[in-house]
Amino acid sequence: MGNRLWLFLTKYCFFLSEGSDCIKANAQSCGECIQVAEKCGWCTDADFLKQGESKSARCDELKSLITKGCSKAKIENPRGSISIDKDKPVTNRKKDVAEKLKPDQITQIQPQKLSLNLRSGEAQTFKLKFKRAEDYPIDLYYLMDLSFSMKDDLENVKNLGTDLMREMQEITSDFKIGFGSFVEKTVMPYISTTPARLLNPCTSNENCTSPFSYKNVLKLTENGQQFNSLVSKQQISGNLDSPEGGFDAIMQVAVCGDAIGWRNVTRLLVFSTDAGFHFAGDGKLGGIVLPNDGKCHLENNMYTMSHYYDYPSIAHLVQKLSDNNIQTIFAVTEEFQPVYKELKNLIPKSAVGTLSSNSSNVIKLIIDSYNSLSSEVILENNKVPEGVSIKYKSICKNGVVGTGENGRKCSNISIGDEVSFDITIESQKCPSQGKSETIRIKPLGFNEDVEIVLNFICECECSKGGEPLSKICHNGNGTFECGACRCNEGRIGRLCECSTDEVRTDDLDGNCRKDNGTDICSNNGDCVCGTCECKKRENPEERYSGKFCDCDNFNCDRSNNKLCGGHGRCECRVCICDANYTGSACDCSLDTSTCLAANKQICNGRGTCECGVCKCTNPKFQGPTCEICPTCPGVCAEHKECVQCRAFETGEKKDTCQRDCSYFNLIRVKDRDKLPQPADQSYPLSHCKERDANDCWFYYTYAVRNDTMREVYVVETLECPAGPDIIPIVAGVVAGIVLIGLALLLIWKLLMIIHDRREFAKFEKEKMNAKWDTGENPIYKSAVTTVVNPKYEGK
Repeated sequence: MGNRLWLFLTKYCFFLSEGSDCIKANAQSCGECIQVAEKCGWCTDADFLKQGESKSARCDELKSLITKGCSKAKIENPRGSISIDKDKPVTNRKKDVAEKLKPDQITQIQPQKLSLNLRSGEAQTFKLKFKRAEDYPIDLYYLMDLSFSMKDDLENVKNLGTDLMREMQEITSDFKIGFGSFVEKTVMPYISTTPARLLNPCTSNENCTSPFSYKNVLKLTENGQQFNSLVSKQQISGNLDSPEGGFDAIMQVAVCGDAIGWRNVTRLLVFSTDAGFHFAGDGKLGGIVLPNDGKCHLENNMYTMSHYYDYPSIAHLVQKLSDNNIQTIFAVTEEFQPVYKELKNLIPKSAVGTLSSNSSNVIKLIIDSYNSLSSEVILENNKVPEGVSIKYKSICKNGVVGTGENGRKCSNISIGDEVSFDITIESQKCPSQGKSETIRIKPLGFNEDVEIVLNFICECECSKGGEPLSKICHNGNGTFECGACRCNEGRIGRLCECSTDEVRTDDLDGNCRKDNGTDICSNNGDCVCGTCECKKRENPEERYSGKFCDCDNFNCDRSNNKLCGGHGRCECRVCICDANYTGSACDCSLDTSTCLAANKQICNGRGTCECGVCKCTNPKFQGPTCEICPTCPGVCAEHKECVQCRAFETGEKKDTCQRDCSYFNLIRVKDRDKLPQPADQSYPLSHCKERDANDCWFYYTYAVRNDTMREVYVVETLECPAGPDIIPIVAGVVAGIVLIGLALLLIWKLLMIIHDRREFAKFEKEKMNAKWDTGENPIYKSAVTTVVNPKYEGK
């Protein structure tokens, strides 16, 4: 019961919260209404409004409109939709097929164009597929730091063209490579500007070229030998500080597409250095304060504005690299790995590889980084219109699902793998101009994108058939559309009958006061053009009504926290009760079935039934039907003494039996089987079993016929317990004593035997371990005495 009640309250509160949004919006037209929330509808029925209701009452939650009497056919509730305008399937291209496709003939993302009709608050979801095409063309531009510390690296890069071409043939048959170099801005304090140092910035006998900012050495080409030849002619240069001007070079590579020769294919930029980088703001050291303009400034393949524009910021680089679908590989030495890994986290679709001290591992680094970048797809979108939101959900390889920020990407994608994304677009409001908007979604690093045209549902279909300057709207002061008047500027009211300059005059307000009182519209509404427009309640089921908004359907008496006890309806603050109910709160039931006791008597004959509830007249009795008597003895205990004295002439009342116990008829029966049974009687019957002073049991029944006649049926013989048999008891006691004595003797004898055996064994053990001394007893004296004659000479 508790769970059902909780579920009901939850649904009811949800219903109120949805409906209240529609009401509180105070929409004055169908177009305004449908922009409030997805579940708001507009009733176009011209006769829908009741007296005292404003036009905004037409806008409500759909169920509420139907409840108020608006038919479904008269409710305007447009829905959003999706149409796919271009849906070219993804390309299944094989590398070993003789026929080669042009880059613009390869499709890796589907669909390519959609149109969405968006209604405020209603989300639209579509599926986007991405599949990595095999043998997809690749452009790779190698941008190298030619400061003096990279001298040994330049030697290893001179054969990079042919070697990299050979390795990339395993990935694609359509590969182009280009080369560029950079050093630093050509102003102090980044380089020495003395004439000698400008010619040769290196020390000792090193022959170095003049410092420069960025040079496009080789446009993208399929000729690996040409790459080797031109790179072999390059010379090292030099600068003064450790950070280099690589960001200037990256910006020019990104925006000078024609000079570099970028195609609409996979674009890789390999940035090779053994130092850090300057970024926006560092140009002030050289007196350069103009921000980088993000435009191409190459003349004769040289960057000519390094002394004029500051270094670009990281955010500026991210934007340009993304706009031009360039994926960056930072090939840097071990020392600067931490710096460039932090930079990688700021630049989407970029990778960092560890460059050996002499760049001998550059080919392996490029291949590994490319595989890492191409195995991940990350979706991005351009700026969306205000009030529009986009959510991504990825369904990646092996069914892995990602949401939130992880919903934009899938990793570990191999060539030929297909992944999908569920993209949800929702609008919260119409644009100020109400025009269509276009957004684009694309995978980072790829030249393909999805064009999405957003069409906003800002007006109802019924508004197209509106009647401008309608006579219904107070002689042409508005357009009659969707069952109501949309007033011209400066006019208000249900029928545009009032000017905004007149709505608060004393004369008009006087028509809104009841009985010439002081309260306008009973403080429950607004006086518009001399007519009360009642306020809306957050609960759509609660409303003010009446000419002066002096009535409502929610201020009636309540019972059990329910309006009109749940058994009536509230009209103008008075309960109109359902049948069989009465009272100011309809809480008094006229049904007496709830007062019937078990004996079919109303309130057990000890009370009256009022409003379906027993009022007990006997204070000893209580309970819903006056059947409970906590202080009363039981029926059996109450009549025990009288039954005992009359049936057996014993008990405490045997001397007063005639006086005290003549209130019932006594009927004797032979045995218990003859006693009346409850199933045989149409009146209450109690079976009793009681014990007298001699511990004898007697059985009887007590019944009341017709509320007055009392009958007692009693078994005429007592059931007394038999006396104890003395002889067996005495014999048993004697036998027990004898047996206990014998048992004790046996136990004693057993203990003595065990004790003697232990003592004997101990004696035997000590006897065996005894060692007798065989020497002479010191107190022993022999009985023989030998006397020697001193004069005896042995003769």
